[in-house]
Amino acid sequence: MDREIIGGLINSVSRYIHLAACQNMKSATMKGFGNMVGILKLLKVVLDEVLNSEMLIDEQLIEAAEKLDAMVNEAREIMERRPQRMSKICSVLQTESIMLKARNFSLEICDALSKLQESSSFSSNSSSIQQCMQELQSVEQGQTSELIEIALKDECEIVTPSLEDILKIMENLGLTSNRELLMESIALEKERIRAELKKKTEYSDHIYQIIRLVSHFRHCMANIEQLGFLNGKPIPSYFRCPLSLELMVDPVIVASGQTYERSFIQKWLDNGLRICPNTRQPLDHINLIQNFTVKALIANWCEENNIKLSDSIQSEIISLPFSPTGGAPEELSPGNSFRDSLHRVSSSRSSLEYVKSEEQSFFAKHHQLMSDKEVVQHCGLANQQSCCHSKSESISSTISSIDIPSKFDEKVSLSEEINYTSPWPSKDQLNNPKNIHNNGTGTHAQVQKLVEDLKSRVSEVQTAAASELRLLAKNDKDNRNLIAECGAIPPLVSLLYSKIKRVQENAVTALLNLSINDNNKILIAEAGAIEPLIQVLESGNNEAKENAAATLFSLSVLEEYKIKIGRTNAVKALVYLLGFGSLRGKKDAAAALFNLSIYHENKARIVKAGAVKYLVEMLDPNTGMADKSVALLTNISTIPEGRSAIAQEGGIPLLVDTMETGSQRGKENAASALYQLCINSQKLCSIVLQEGAVPPLIALSQFGTPRAKEKAQQILSHFRSQRAGVMGKVKT
Repeated sequence: MDREIIGGLINSVSRYIHLAACQNMKSATMKGFGNMVGILKLLKVVLDEVLNSEMLIDEQLIEAAEKLDAMVNEAREIMERRPQRMSKICSVLQTESIMLKARNFSLEICDALSKLQESSSFSSNSSSIQQCMQELQSVEQGQTSELIEIALKDECEIVTPSLEDILKIMENLGLTSNRELLMESIALEKERIRAELKKKTEYSDHIYQIIRLVSHFRHCMANIEQLGFLNGKPIPSYFRCPLSLELMVDPVIVASGQTYERSFIQKWLDNGLRICPNTRQPLDHINLIQNFTVKALIANWCEENNIKLSDSIQSEIISLPFSPTGGAPEELSPGNSFRDSLHRVSSSRSSLEYVKSEEQSFFAKHHQLMSDKEVVQHCGLANQQSCCHSKSESISSTISSIDIPSKFDEKVSLSEEINYTSPWPSKDQLNNPKNIHNNGTGTHAQVQKLVEDLKSRVSEVQTAAASELRLLAKNDKDNRNLIAECGAIPPLVSLLYSKIKRVQENAVTALLNLSINDNNKILIAEAGAIEPLIQVLESGNNEAKENAAATLFSLSVLEEYKIKIGRTNAVKALVYLLGFGSLRGKKDAAAALFNLSIYHENKARIVKAGAVKYLVEMLDPNTGMADKSVALLTNISTIPEGRSAIAQEGGIPLLVDTMETGSQRGKENAASALYQLCINSQKLCSIVLQEGAVPPLIALSQFGTPRAKEKAQQILSHFRSQRAGVMGKVKT
C-alpha cells in the first residue's frame, strides 16, 4: 500500500509535467506552474529510486507524499480548467502559492528520506537527495507575486504603495495599456461575483482589495500619461474616459450619471457587469445616453488647440500620451505606449515626484470612497461568443457563427512547449513537422511500432503507446496524417472498449486529436467509432467523457455524420452529459448537440431525450452556460415539440430575461426563440407578453445588433397585428 502511494505520486508528477509541456509556461501568470515543473523533475529522480528500492517507508514520508500528490493534482486541475480570461493578478498569486507549497512538501519528502537513509540500508546516492534539497531551498517566491502582496498589505494599512513597485507589477503582467487594464477589471469583477455567489466571503473581500489596487494602477497610468501634451496643452482629465484613460470621442452617460467612452463601457456591460466602474453604484438600467454637452466641449477644445480628430480615430479609439508638438494641426495617433511614458517618468525626477504626490492624494480619497461595498445586482456572466440560427440563414452561416469553448478547442490549439523527457519524438521534431519526414523510414518505423504496441495485451504498453500518439497527433496536420497512414485508427477505436480507464482516456483523446483533419474524420467514423464513443460517454471517466463528446462534435461537422450520429443512442448520452457532466463536459455536449440540431430530424430526438429541461436551467447566467443554452434552444424552437417543451419547462421568463440582460449574441438568440414561440402559438404569444417582453424588445429594436433589431421589430409587429385582430373582433 505504501509503495502504491509513492507510485501514485510519481504518476501524478509525470502527468503534470506532460500537461505543462503543452502549455505556455513563459508568461508571468503561469511562471509559478513553470517553476513547479523544475521542482517536480528534481524530485521525480529521487522518487524513482525509492520505488525501485526495498527500503521501508515510514509514516512521515507517506504523509508528505500524500500532501504533494494532492497539491500536484490541484495544480493540474487548475491548469486544465482555468478560465480563458482569468485575472492576471489572481493567476499569479494562485500559481505562486501552489508552487511554494509544492516546494515545501518536496522538502518534507527529502527530509524524511534523509532520516530513513541514516537508519536503514537504503542504497540511494545520498548526494542526489542533498542536491535536490539544496536546489529546492533556493526556489523562492516570484518577484511579481511578492510585489503584489506588499502592495495589498500597504493598501490594507492605508499606506500608498510604492510607485516603483506598482510600475514593475504592471510591466511584468503586461498591464501597460488601457485595454489590458479594462480586461483585468472585468475578469476581477466576474471572479468577485462568482465568489459571492458561492458565499466565499473571505475570498470575495480579497478580490475586492485587488479591484481597488487595479483602480490605483489606472490612476497611476492616468497621471503618467497626463504628462503628455497636445500642442503644448494638457488634455483635461474630465475629457478622458475613466476606463480607457483616453480622450473621449463618443462620450455616453450611464445610469449612475458617470460619462464613459462608448466602446469601453459597452465592453464592460457586455460582460454582464451591472455596476458603475467608477462609483461602484448598481446600475438601474444599461441604456447608454450620448453626452452631447461633453462631446461639444471636446470638439471646441480640439478646435481651439488646432487638433484634428480624424475619421480613423473615431473608429479605433486613440491611445495617449502624446509628444509635445506645435504648429500645424496634429492628428491623434496610437503610436505611443504606456511603456514609453514609464521611461519618460523614470528619467525625470520632478515628474516622478509629481506622480507620487498625485498618487498619494488619490489613494487616500479612493480608500475612503471604496471602504463600504456596494450591493451588486448580478444580471449574469455571459460569454459573448455563441451562435445564431433562423429559417432564413444557411447552414454554413449557422456553423460559422458558433464558438462554444470546449475540450475540442483546447486540443486544437497548441501553446509553446517547454523541454521535457519523452521517449519519442523530440521537442524539435514535434515543433517542426519537416523533421518527422526528413528522418525517413526510422520515424515511420517508430510510428508503426507505436501502432503495434496499441495491439499489445499489456495495458501499460497500450497506455504508453496511446499517450505518445495522443501527444504527436496534437501537434500538426502532417503528424496526424502520418499516424493515420500507419493504421493507428482501427486499434485506437478498439481500445475505446477497454475496461482500463486510463487506456480508454488516452485512446479517445488520440482519436479526438486525429479527427482535426477532415480525412481522418471519415476514417474514424468508418472504423466503427460512433458506438464505442457512445459507450465511453456512458461509462468513461470525466476526461474520457468530455473528449468523447468533443470527438462526436468533430465528426458531426460532416453532414452525413450528423444523420448517422443522430440515429444512434448518441443524443441520449450527450443529453445525460449535458445534465450531469462537469462544466467542460456540459460545454462539449452542448457543442455536439448544436451541430446535430442543424439537421432537422435530430431536433425532435434532442427534445425527446429531455435536453430542454437542462437547457432552461442553464439559462441562469451563474451556470456559465447561458449563451450555449440559448443558442441550442433557438434551433429547437423551430419545431412544435421544442416550443411546447420550452413553455412546459418554464423557459419563457428566462428567455425574456436573457433578451434583457444577456450578451449581445445571447439577446439575438433569445429574440429568435421568442419569435418562433410567438408566431406559431397565440397562447405562447400571450405568455410572452405577460412576462413583460415589450420593454426589452423596444430597447433591443433600438440598441441591439442588426439581427437582434430585426427579430425584436418582427415580434413587436406581430404583437400589434394580434392586438389589431382582437380589436377588430370586438368592434364587429
